[in-house]
Amino acid sequence: MISTLIADFRIIFERDPAARNWLEVLFCYPGLQAILFHRFAHWLYVLGLPFIPRLISHIARFLTGIEIHPGAQIGRGVFIDHGMGVVIGETAIIGDYVLIYQGVTLGGTGKESGKRHPTLGENVVVGAGAKVLGNLLIGNNVRIGAGSVVLRDVPSDCTVVGIPGRIVYRSGERVEPLEHGRLPDSEAQVIRALVDRIESLEQQVQSLQKSQDAVPVPAIAGVAPANHALLNSWLNDAPSQAPVAGNCRLRDRVIEEFLDGSGI
Repeated sequence: MISTLIADFRIIFERDPAARNWLEVLFCYPGLQAILFHRFAHWLYVLGLPFIPRLISHIARFLTGIEIHPGAQIGRGVFIDHGMGVVIGETAIIGDYVLIYQGVTLGGTGKESGKRHPTLGENVVVGAGAKVLGNLLIGNNVRIGAGSVVLRDVPSDCTVVGIPGRIVYRSGERVEPLEHGRLPDSEAQVIRALVDRIESLEQQVQSLQKSQDAVPVPAIAGVAPANHALLNSWLNDAPSQAPVAGNCRLRDRVIEEFLDGSGI
């Protein structure tokens, strides 16, 4: 227990550049205070003591603006930054060294009994205002963007953005916990791909229009005039289609990944 409390205290100096001395952190950081209240309330909750754990939780909510049910399981080194409006449900499980910003909800989606709140792995970052709802499994080293709404499981080592949250993989690139400005914009990427596709189709239409003025291919016996015109267009336009097709396949992959993302 002592080592856990020390880890809760030290992590603030590692992740908050505004933390200057231990006295300021101890008395002016509601996230740390809420965690300390919760650890005592959770200990009484595990012992089966009625009423008192919930009362302690309610007092902590009044003092810090952070509501943590005494039944929630919180690992060591968890840092709730600012914390106003944070809600953590009864069956939520939070791994070690998780970073949670203000306005986050780790909640349920109904009146079902049993495990109904999310489970967060280690080194997870949940951005301001994000909502993680239901009995979900969030893997290790996951980044959940500010304002996102996560409704499905998230594998390890990826980023989730949007409403509903969509998974964006970032293999081989490290994202620092405080660098939320570097979160990818999956919707913008798909819109850009669609705009590129429209431009590509416009170029093809222009090529077909130009092909009407091209020198016609000599008549081929047994080929109808209409089919002959199509053949003429294909022969005049075929060289310019090869690179476009490759680009289209690349853009198609971006669109398909967006449509297949979690939350659809």
